[in-house]
Amino acid sequence: MIPNPRQALLIEEVRNRGAVSVEALAEQFGVTLQTVRRDVKQLAASGLLARFHGGVRVPTSTTENIAYRQRQQLNEHSKQRIARAIAAVVPEGCSLIINIGTTTEAVARELVNHKGLRVITNNLNVAAILSDNPACEVIVAGGVVRSRDRGIVGEATVDFISQFKVDIGLIGISGIEDDGTLRDFDYREVKVARAIIEHSRQVWLAADHSKFNRPAMVKLARLDEVDVLFTDQAPPEPFPALLAEAGVQCEVAPP
Repeated sequence: MIPNPRQALLIEEVRNRGAVSVEALAEQFGVTLQTVRRDVKQLAASGLLARFHGGVRVPTSTTENIAYRQRQQLNEHSKQRIARAIAAVVPEGCSLIINIGTTTEAVARELVNHKGLRVITNNLNVAAILSDNPACEVIVAGGVVRSRDRGIVGEATVDFISQFKVDIGLIGISGIEDDGTLRDFDYREVKVARAIIEHSRQVWLAADHSKFNRPAMVKLARLDEVDVLFTDQAPPEPFPALLAEAGVQCEVAPP
């Protein structure tokens, strides 16, 4: 189909935000909910958008993530806000494990002036960023380096991380589905993230608004395994209830 002018603007809005509720789109364009639902139905049928309960998102594959360089630029400002919010509550002198992801890299940049940190990571980009901080000890996990994002994965990585018990495990995620599961694309990366969760006293999840209702193939964890979620917008329905039921503290980064 060839979208009409309003539908073209709607597509652009969804692409900019990743996922948007029907109510927000109706308010944005000054039209009724029925009009938005009709537009969304037509656009979804043509493969231009994907629907979920109460909203719409950019269509994505469940088996393959967006290219790393694209992810670095996607929602960059949102990731910076999340990173500042996390860094503000990371106590000096604590131990962390930080996993693969563009959001966790943004957090690393905000930690370059912290003192006394001991950081274990399977992310060479995080290691490079924090190695500029002379008051931070950086420990790099062993394993296979993925050229596309400089992440380290594999059984050796899992075994290495399993030696530690840290104060904070900081993880990024590819998608949070509306049944409360956290998902990613690479089962090897998921196995490392599972080890991080199991060997951290507190689990902090960094996820911008585009991760809600985003599908991915491999189950990583459940929301009730997370202590704090840091995001940039109030989560859409049904996530507030899911977070409350799971006992997850939700921190929305200030603008």
